[in-house]
Amino acid sequence: MTLYGIGLGPGRADLVTVRGKQTLQRADVVYTPGRLSRSVASEHVPDTRISDLSFPMTHDADELRTAWKAAAGEIAPRAREGCTAFVTLGDPNVYSTFGHLRRTLEAFHSVEIEIVPGVSAVTAFTTALGIEITAGSSLALREAAGGVAPTGPDRMILFKVTDVPSTHEGLIESGYDVVYGRRLFMESGETVVTDDPQAVADRDYYTLAYAEKRGIDDDPPTAAFEGTDTRATDLGGGNHDE
Repeated sequence: MTLYGIGLGPGRADLVTVRGKQTLQRADVVYTPGRLSRSVASEHVPDTRISDLSFPMTHDADELRTAWKAAAGEIAPRAREGCTAFVTLGDPNVYSTFGHLRRTLEAFHSVEIEIVPGVSAVTAFTTALGIEITAGSSLALREAAGGVAPTGPDRMILFKVTDVPSTHEGLIESGYDVVYGRRLFMESGETVVTDDPQAVADRDYYTLAYAEKRGIDDDPPTAAFEGTDTRATDLGGGNHDE
């Protein structure tokens, strides 16, 4: 049978895709890696079919490998016998715990795996901030845990901004304007959108940043042209369905 890696989106039950919801509802067991993903999944499946897995928040490679191997050993037999799901916030292939699990399963077990995409934090973030990434623009994704301040691209979305003041200082010195979003489209915790680093100075794993180089030339084309009447006069202004 199959293990489905299901993206739950940014954290609200109504932003789970139709396909994700349908797959959750037919799964025999749904594995979750944390409280937030469980709270979203539980809106679509009964708690009796949800099982929690533990993934430590650590950089210790041995401890992480042990946890991934244990999770794979738990999931593999169930996935071979029936329809099994593993859920993750966002998308399973974008900065996700599911990637570690999938690689471990592929190394030690024979399990068919299928991905059900979810709304990623990237698109949720730009929507919440009202930022349009126009055609032809460059956009880089970076991780910024522990005060890291990546530089280089004109536009960046930074994940896991856990030390906002330090990251902010580095980005400003490098010529970026920065805006922050915390717990966007999440049902738990306070949603914050701000350009003030002190407003999000306390540590929160679900803080993102959008950094854009000051002075970049970004004037996307529109249907309006200088010196012309943008009404439909040159088309006769009438009903062209006749």
